[in-house]
Amino acid sequence: MPITDWPNAERPREKLLQRGPQALSDAELLAIFLRTGVKGKTAVDVARELLQEYGSLRALLEADYPRFHRSPGLGSAKYALLQAVLEMARRHWKEELEHGDALTSPELTRRYLISLLCSRPHEVFACLLLDNQHRVIHFEELFRGTIDGASVYPREVVKIALNHNAAAVIFAHNHPSGVAEPSEADKFITQRLKQALGLLDIRVLDHFIIGDGVQAYSFAEHGLI
Repeated sequence: MPITDWPNAERPREKLLQRGPQALSDAELLAIFLRTGVKGKTAVDVARELLQEYGSLRALLEADYPRFHRSPGLGSAKYALLQAVLEMARRHWKEELEHGDALTSPELTRRYLISLLCSRPHEVFACLLLDNQHRVIHFEELFRGTIDGASVYPREVVKIALNHNAAAVIFAHNHPSGVAEPSEADKFITQRLKQALGLLDIRVLDHFIIGDGVQAYSFAEHGLI
């Protein structure tokens, strides 16, 4: 039965307009993005099959172009649209942080960093540079490493913070293994960076470790800053 023959309350688009996007399942949200199904299948049917194929909505959203293009119901136009939507979301969160206080918006900060780092195949160590009102000045990828780790040099971090006249920083790095737990090396380098920046009155507000999905470990929340 085509979606147009469904009761209004069960159609994904109408359901979203009436109850909000949070009321929809992953398949229903994906069906709205797909817009149309294929012969003999509704957009919701195709969405459910795609979620089963990829294993999760996140895996689908992070699929590279060759794999995405091979899936039924998808293609270059859909891939371009998806990338545009994801980038708009990242820019929205960035603008929110630039106009607000990153220290009082931990969830927004967390979502922004997850969107930037969670899908990286190798470890990336990055930094949010903040002004004296804790608004974002700049996001900088400082170091890239192998899947086993990244080398972090305090001298380079200090130089970048000074170049941007930062009053505070928030560090973040991803764990490609998916486990958002700090290693002893993570704790050690965080303290080294805190000490080096502290000599210049630049505060380290937090250090997030980005794992799989929406996982992000906060050093500040666990009393490690």
